[in-house]
Amino acid sequence: MIFSVYLIISHTKKNYLSYVGYTNNLKKRILLHNLSKGAKFTKGKSWKLIYIRNYSSKSIAMKEEYKLKKNYKLRKSIKEKYIKKINAL
Repeated sequence: MIFSVYLIISHTKKNYLSYVGYTNNLKKRILLHNLSKGAKFTKGKSWKLIYIRNYSSKSIAMKEEYKLKKNYKLRKSIKEKYIKKINAL
């Protein structure tokens, strides 16, 4: 089974919010976030998937999710690349 670590982003009036998670069914998980049935933090917002990495085991995915959640510089870098890409369109 494949486990995915993902970063989703939502645009509010003031800034961009990001959320990091892991799952074994990415399409379903993103759908749940957008239906306000995902994590409490993601409720009531529209989310876009901007980063994904796949792992062969749940334990590795959980470790990598934790690292990404705590590594604010990497998260900021990923968000900035996405924002630049959007603004270039």
